[in-house]
Amino acid sequence: MLRVGVIGCGGMGQDHIKRITHKIQGAEVVAVTDVFEESAKKAAAICGAKVYTDGKKLIDSPEVDAVFIVSPGFAHVDSLLQAIKAGKRVFCEKPLCTTAEDCLKVVQAEADAGKHLIQLGFMRRYDKGYQQVKAALESGTYGEPLILHCTHRNPEVGTNYNTPMAVHDTAIHEIDVLHWLVDDEYESVQVILPRVTKYSHSELKDPQIMMMRTKKGICIDVEVFVNCKFGYDINCEVVCEDGAIKMAQPAYPSVRKAAVASTTIDTDCFVRFEDAYDKEVQDWVDQAEQGVITGPNAWDGYLAAVTADALVKAQETGQIESVITAVEKPEFYN
Repeated sequence: MLRVGVIGCGGMGQDHIKRITHKIQGAEVVAVTDVFEESAKKAAAICGAKVYTDGKKLIDSPEVDAVFIVSPGFAHVDSLLQAIKAGKRVFCEKPLCTTAEDCLKVVQAEADAGKHLIQLGFMRRYDKGYQQVKAALESGTYGEPLILHCTHRNPEVGTNYNTPMAVHDTAIHEIDVLHWLVDDEYESVQVILPRVTKYSHSELKDPQIMMMRTKKGICIDVEVFVNCKFGYDINCEVVCEDGAIKMAQPAYPSVRKAAVASTTIDTDCFVRFEDAYDKEVQDWVDQAEQGVITGPNAWDGYLAAVTADALVKAQETGQIESVITAVEKPEFYN
């Protein structure tokens, strides 16, 4: 049984604690900590875990085999470096860190340690729809991918949501899953800002069209529209040399009522990707016995960070911006 300690007991942290306690096989939450003691106590009540006063003590505890990091992004770097030093397996919710520099520190520390320890919470790689598209591409039946058309639409966001957050909080999922889908890394990006919807505000340009070009020349466009009003609408189509592959939508019944035929559209990510959340955590636990990481790793977190930085710069300049990594991908991550 993998004994897990959870750092960060807010809404997402408690959701993962419930998942590990009630759904996941082969793991149990034995320790929790949060900067707000009441949140930690509330989380501990879910699973009967011990409450620790800080993350370092939890990580160093001999009662904890592996660490689940669900704290705010700015706090990740210290916990990650401590876990690497302790040789503890880690599941870290995105982002890996809030700056590319901190991400690189983690990458280098893990590579120096010589053992793959970190899996990052980009759950879309575990979604059935994306996995079906990935399998179709890998079959070779449709030739090489040329263009990707994607949408990331959300019903609405609060007034605290601003233009850069469209990258860091929304498109960050496409940044990860799409480079995995086509097995390539990004070369350059650009952002086009269309007419702003009446449902936006002065600090948010919405919608946005984000374009990314990979090193192999694949062109990707992602429509990010976070106040679309009608639902949480995720789409992906890959145009290849010998065909096009469009990701299936979640299966809901078609309903006929009052002279209207309708099909449900999800309204948030926790419903749309519920199965993917479960699968990624179960995979992390299953691979623990082998001591390997098969999901998104620390390098993927660094690549997401530098790509996001380039997109935010492109929002400001309107120009094509290069995606620049400070180092070549270490052989450790190949």
